[in-house]
Amino acid sequence: MADDKGQWSRAIFWFKFLLVSALIALVAVVGWVVSVELRTSAYQARFFARLASKAQFAVGDGPSERIRFPASAPYDDRMGYSKLPLFVERATQRGFEVAAQARMSQGMLDLVDQGFFVPYLEKLQGGLAVNDCRGAAMYLQRSPERVIPRFADLPPYWVESLLFIENRELLDPSEPRRNPAVEWDRLAVAVFGAVQSLGGGAVDTPGGSTLATQIEKYRHSTHGRTGSMGDKLQQMGSASLRAYLQGEDTTTARQGIVVTYLNTMPLSAKAGFGEVHGIGDGLWAWYGRDFEEVLRTLQRPSSDAGVNASAATVYKEVLSLLISQRRPSYYLEAPAEVLEEITNTHLRLLAKAGVIPVALRDAALASPLIRRVGRVPSSGGGFVQQKASTAVRTHLAGLLGNSLYELDRLDARVETTFDSEVQQQVTQFLRSLRDPGQVKALGLEQRYLLAKGNPAEVIYSFNLYEQVGGRNLLRVQTDNLNQPLNINQGSKLDLGSTAKLRTLVTYLDVIEKLHRRLSPLDDGQLRGLSFDRRDVLSAWAVSHLLQSSDRSLRPMLDAALARRYSASPDEVFFTGGGEHRFGNFNAADNSRVLTVQEALRNSVNLVFIRLMRDVVQHYMFLVPGSSAQILRDADDPRRALYLERFADQEGQVFLRRFLTKYRGKNPQEQLALLLEGLRLSDSRLAAVHRSIEPEASFETFKGFVDGQLQPEQSRSAADRLMRLYEQYSPANMSLADRGYLAGVHPLELWLLGYLRTHPQATQTQVMEASVAERQAVYQWLFSTHRKSAQDRRIQTLLEREAFLEVHRQWSSMGYPFETLVASYATALGASADRPGALAEFMGILVNDGLRRPQTRIRSLHFGEQTPYETVLVPRPVAGDRVLEPEVAQVVRGAMLDVVEEGTARRVLDAFVGRDGQSLPVGGKTGTGDQRFNTYGSGGQLLESRVVNRSATFVFLIGDRFYGTITAFVPGEKAAQFGFTSGLPVQLLKQLAPTLMPLLDPVRDSSQKEPVCLG
Repeated sequence: MADDKGQWSRAIFWFKFLLVSALIALVAVVGWVVSVELRTSAYQARFFARLASKAQFAVGDGPSERIRFPASAPYDDRMGYSKLPLFVERATQRGFEVAAQARMSQGMLDLVDQGFFVPYLEKLQGGLAVNDCRGAAMYLQRSPERVIPRFADLPPYWVESLLFIENRELLDPSEPRRNPAVEWDRLAVAVFGAVQSLGGGAVDTPGGSTLATQIEKYRHSTHGRTGSMGDKLQQMGSASLRAYLQGEDTTTARQGIVVTYLNTMPLSAKAGFGEVHGIGDGLWAWYGRDFEEVLRTLQRPSSDAGVNASAATVYKEVLSLLISQRRPSYYLEAPAEVLEEITNTHLRLLAKAGVIPVALRDAALASPLIRRVGRVPSSGGGFVQQKASTAVRTHLAGLLGNSLYELDRLDARVETTFDSEVQQQVTQFLRSLRDPGQVKALGLEQRYLLAKGNPAEVIYSFNLYEQVGGRNLLRVQTDNLNQPLNINQGSKLDLGSTAKLRTLVTYLDVIEKLHRRLSPLDDGQLRGLSFDRRDVLSAWAVSHLLQSSDRSLRPMLDAALARRYSASPDEVFFTGGGEHRFGNFNAADNSRVLTVQEALRNSVNLVFIRLMRDVVQHYMFLVPGSSAQILRDADDPRRALYLERFADQEGQVFLRRFLTKYRGKNPQEQLALLLEGLRLSDSRLAAVHRSIEPEASFETFKGFVDGQLQPEQSRSAADRLMRLYEQYSPANMSLADRGYLAGVHPLELWLLGYLRTHPQATQTQVMEASVAERQAVYQWLFSTHRKSAQDRRIQTLLEREAFLEVHRQWSSMGYPFETLVASYATALGASADRPGALAEFMGILVNDGLRRPQTRIRSLHFGEQTPYETVLVPRPVAGDRVLEPEVAQVVRGAMLDVVEEGTARRVLDAFVGRDGQSLPVGGKTGTGDQRFNTYGSGGQLLESRVVNRSATFVFLIGDRFYGTITAFVPGEKAAQFGFTSGLPVQLLKQLAPTLMPLLDPVRDSSQKEPVCLG
């Protein structure tokens, strides 16, 4: 029995021994495996490389459903990847569509959905590229701008110092499959420190982040920070995936990590530069170092006395930036001695560890850090050279909702419609005109050109469009103003007689609508129609249709051009609320009676004043039974019923228009828009202010009136202003009277006052609140007391209403402003214009009455060669029909006549094609002599002061090209000049050789460059 127990005991012993031995062996094997894995990352290499191999993407046509955009983070925001859905949405709303977009593989989608950052080889640099129609660079901004893209080119001391400070084992060549996302010994120390800190004691331990995880953090984590353990795991996992994208061997990837870190690490922000990323931009922004010179310095050999002193200084600056990366805002903005001290400490430590030689340490210690003081100077060129690219960038910034600063840092390429070669040549030509010698050489020292004044004071602008495939492509847009302002798009100029062309189109549009309404009627029906005697256009249309054997539209339009008007300046015109006289530029025209076409050819003012009067009176009497007709008869029994209907319906019509005019504007913008085009006086301003702010104090009222008037006008004594304040009170004067005296539609005044107290009011609320005002505004018109005086007031009001119709038609043709001066003088340019808007107007005529988009962007290419790649192109559009083709064709014929026989004859035969044939040229000239006039109490002119002078030519060339060329002198210096529209016409003639390669390009195989793409 004892032997059995002994044997059992021995068996148990050996069993335990063997079990323990097995466990020890297992632990040893596991330990060995772990140690091998920690050293070699063999298993990780296979695992992550397999996952990474499944993360693919490819670009396909149209929008993608297999795509994931990153969350907001520094790198993804800066490059625009996180904002791409918003960009696409905004661009789609503005006429673009997705032509191509990346498709992510299922493996990539799975990784992203599991919480990893999108695994792909990321770019060192983003930045906006703008190319012309041939693909040539017009603008290129890289961010970061200064980089060393190859590991082999990095200075060894930079790399070794970085690794010693941040990640010492990263480039260990003994283990090619090493996972660079984890440095186990540093991670263990960091974890141990974190555990110790849980006990409540403060423990100073280094972080466990490798360079790879730091890159993930400052690029892709929210705000570039680690907010939790989950964030850290996300960074480590994503860095591991990215490291194995090229396979299990991470040697190249680890070198790439060093390159990426040195070129992209965040280094705070500097005034004049913005956010600073990378050593290259850091040296420039913080130390003023030219990066090309830095690289040359590093290549110079050391002197016999020791290390290269310049290289040592640069090394110390680089080291300070590497140290600052931990707390860049603190160190780089701290007092100089703080950064100096910590940098010197690191220099000694690096030399002691053998990372740098002692000689380099000593040379660097002897060289103090000298940071740049103040703003970083701009490295860009002048505004003139960048007009086209600035126009594109400004347009794109508005399209995407970005600032120009943000735009320049996007990973985006823009293909434009510009011909940069011609753009540059035209820009140089316009700049050369500031030189008196060049002006003389070009023969411009002539009367009506540049015989007077300093040519350096003249600002020139030029637009050229090409109609291709249903789009108006902007080929050239430039000026010689060395400021950001785009004269073509951002100015408001009196462009003189170019307004006659708009007036002509409005007139012919009226004729076309009369033809559409009247031509279906038979002779008996036509004879049965009656019109007010002042609606001469309706009467003429009936007469023409009764007499013509061909009732089609084209003969009627030709006949309308042949209608004759007197050019006499002797008539006094009641318009704009007062009596006015107008003159002709050429006194020889005063006694002539001219056709409309002859008047356009020679730009005869009085014909177009009378033509505008006919258009306005046609609109006044357009509706049968209108107020204008009924007002002729004070006893008309329809008056009471009509008044109620007219006041309610017409009042609503105008209120809707005024709501559209002021919608989206703040009170200050609304007021500025109301006063735009008004000839200001204390009484008019009083009527305005007492209407829109009836509860305001006298002090507020006085400040408003004085603030709106020019110094020479602001002569009203306080007692006069007090009388106006009381007299124009709503309690003492009706809304209709205040509107009349202000020169503003009464309902417009009422609406602005209502919006002051109800800024969010809807259209329905406005209509409900204005019932009484709509009745009151029109009630006074029908009083028979002093009928002749009131008729003038009625005419003024009706004229304003008619000009709303004129403005509607002008706006449909590209007129850029929200109001017109309600005066016949608008036909001569009193309502101003823009060169770019005139070009759009010409585009409608070239396109046979279709208003098509003006295109300057052919494509937007975001995130090229990334999983977010997206290509946007303009969506094909049919265009909006705003004018009948026959009207556009008749107007084009009239414009060709202006060049063949009229004011633009200088440019005839200037554009000769390769076949020896001249391209037809047409257009309209205009001279603007804008003055500030001061009037006396009796209306007499006391002073006329020149404000600016302009001359423009809006033109078409052949059947595809059109544009504008403008000369402009702002301010009182304009009084020194006497140029007319002959100047831009002459300049277009001299630009012809520059423009011909674009207008008539070589298309055979010998051509070196392709024709500009549409």
